[in-house]
Amino acid sequence: MAVDATPLLGRATGVGTFVSGLLAGLAGRPAETLASLDVSAYALSLRGWRRLGTVLPAGLGVRRGTMPAGLGLRAWPIVPVPRFEWFAGRADVVHGTNFLVPPTGGGAVVTVHALVSLHYPEMVDSTSARYPAGVRSAIRRGALVHTPSLFVAREVVEDFGADPDRVVAVAHGAPRAGRGDPVAGCAIAGGGRYVLALGTVEPRKGLPDLVRAFGMLADEDADLRLVLAGPDGWGLEAVEAATAELSKGLRRRVQRLGWVAPGDRDDLLAGAAVLAYPSRYEGFGFPPLEAMAAGVPVVATDAGALPEVLGAAAPLVPVGDVDALAAALADALALDGPAREAVVAAGRAHAATFTWAACAEGLAHAYAMAAGA
Repeated sequence: MAVDATPLLGRATGVGTFVSGLLAGLAGRPAETLASLDVSAYALSLRGWRRLGTVLPAGLGVRRGTMPAGLGLRAWPIVPVPRFEWFAGRADVVHGTNFLVPPTGGGAVVTVHALVSLHYPEMVDSTSARYPAGVRSAIRRGALVHTPSLFVAREVVEDFGADPDRVVAVAHGAPRAGRGDPVAGCAIAGGGRYVLALGTVEPRKGLPDLVRAFGMLADEDADLRLVLAGPDGWGLEAVEAATAELSKGLRRRVQRLGWVAPGDRDDLLAGAAVLAYPSRYEGFGFPPLEAMAAGVPVVATDAGALPEVLGAAAPLVPVGDVDALAAALADALALDGPAREAVVAAGRAHAATFTWAACAEGLAHAYAMAAGA
């Protein structure tokens, strides 16, 4: 079977985290079951497949044919060509890991991470806006749909009219808990006490709400800083506007770092007082689980799949309620001693329930279903 490993090329993203964890989980399965799957990777990139061998787990092969993803995005919603076999050879099952799966003579699985582009088209770029058409065409061709949460699975059934028996919810694993240096994290943040947000600056992440909530807290906490770590996206102007509403003194305490290297990310988590995740829509939610695994308290919204994924391990506030967000952050910042230790322990235990081994096993069953169909 063939898995799209294109998201492993370039800077790490949430989809890249999923693909990396899934392939590691598949490679870690018992030898006899891995051999029965005969897993290989392909890339929707003209030159990408040449680099795949450097980022794949040992034991996984690389398919040497390739084509650009842009061509597939434009062609596949309309016509079932070019077929997978034309550029990468035959496979019993092809898994498109990021909304797009090539037409194939074998079975097909397509991962739908979330339906932001369908419900909030104003929150996505032009590439993401094409995803729903690609998903619809994959469903028409008989592809099995994988989602990371029951929330997204229900949306796929309701919005696309998919057969519920052909939609499988298999949760991702939790990102690794890096051993960061809190002193280094505080140095990067520019202060010893900070609220951290991780992720691309884009509208659905709710970062303007977080900036406003920080403004409500920081007047009474002279040491508190807000650190936004993630590449600039198409939501930058709204974040800058919210920051401009703060007083000059508070604006200097908002640190926007852009993309950070994995080691710096680990350090920032290690030094953070709390991770804030004020998302307006979410299909899963890696950063809160990553923070929990690293021993950091989390405050999040009740957006999308977050109640399902985070459970009782983090306080959840209504989407867009800045007052409630500020109050929950204040409570988390006030945690100390045994109270904080209890929250940290509960978070770590919860994150530990999301494993890549379980994700790989769930997808292996999905592949068997797709092959049988």
